[in-house]
Amino acid sequence: MAERTPPLHDEHRGADAEFTDFGGWSMPVDFGGIRAEHEAVRESVGRFDVSHMSQLVVAGPDATELMDRLTTNDVAALDVGDAQYAAITDERGVMLDDTVVYRLSDRQGQPAYRFVPNAGHDEEMADRWKSHRDEWGLAAEVDNRTGDDAMLAIQGPDAMATIAEVGEDVSDLGRFEARWADVAGVECWVARTGYTGEDGVELICPAATVADVWEAFDCQRCGLGARDTLRLEAGLLLSGEDFDPDENPRTPYEADLGFVVDFGSEFVGLDALAEQAEEGVAERIVGFSLEERGVPRHGYAIESPDGEEIGEVTSGTMSPTLEEPIGLGYVPTDHVEPGTELRVVVRGDRKDATVRELPFLE
Repeated sequence: MAERTPPLHDEHRGADAEFTDFGGWSMPVDFGGIRAEHEAVRESVGRFDVSHMSQLVVAGPDATELMDRLTTNDVAALDVGDAQYAAITDERGVMLDDTVVYRLSDRQGQPAYRFVPNAGHDEEMADRWKSHRDEWGLAAEVDNRTGDDAMLAIQGPDAMATIAEVGEDVSDLGRFEARWADVAGVECWVARTGYTGEDGVELICPAATVADVWEAFDCQRCGLGARDTLRLEAGLLLSGEDFDPDENPRTPYEADLGFVVDFGSEFVGLDALAEQAEEGVAERIVGFSLEERGVPRHGYAIESPDGEEIGEVTSGTMSPTLEEPIGLGYVPTDHVEPGTELRVVVRGDRKDATVRELPFLE
């Protein structure tokens, strides 16, 4: 399959970005320095092109029921302009992906939603929605908008002021609220959401107009490298790395995401998750920090202090803000309390580690 490129790809190349493949997309990993980009977001504001994220719109008489039965949260509770985080699970309760669901204004008197799975999952999710719609005899249109619409993120403590400088003031939006607003003369879907642990917004607009929006912002360009270090400090999971239906199948309860499970709807995987909610799980994801030099990486073994292998690192980095090595991994539930001692095998060397409360950084 040919590598996909976002509409700003040439602009990023002109800004001397370094690129990486992510979910089948050629995306900027940095524009000259991950640390500088990370610090800009923590201290002021940065802009990200996240047009690799999948985007689907579901509308029609049975759109609410279809969304409710294919995601774990309570879609029916959303008012227009509300957003919610949810998991997409199979019959085992295993997460196929995570997503943010937005309640749009009605279309021709019928409910409409936009949901954003992760990069490279758009065709899979479009097929899943359509096949279940047909199986259940529901009336809803499923439109894969990935590539037709672009997505940017403006993140950091100065994000809202920066938005107001180039367009409409949207500081009235609460967390996980969204509405249409003018940004640099372009009508954008503006949501007070993000993946950095900082305040900010994510913007959706037609791909044909995204260059006008991007160029209106005079702030630090940021790539996926800083996005990864920022989300790790915030204790946020990455689909395909911290959970994967094939390589590392995990349920919301194992991933410490039980808050996205609502048993008020008959979603796929409900029975399996209801059983886990009652009986508990054997393993759960934790955050940890190393007490010695070294950087934990995906796949490194996690051991108990007596040398028994009990888990595996799923994500890790040297935290630019905390200036210490941090990571995520699944361990037995008797090792999940903050302060529990662990060891992480870094390139053959056993490093002392301690379970930390998430997020690492408030």
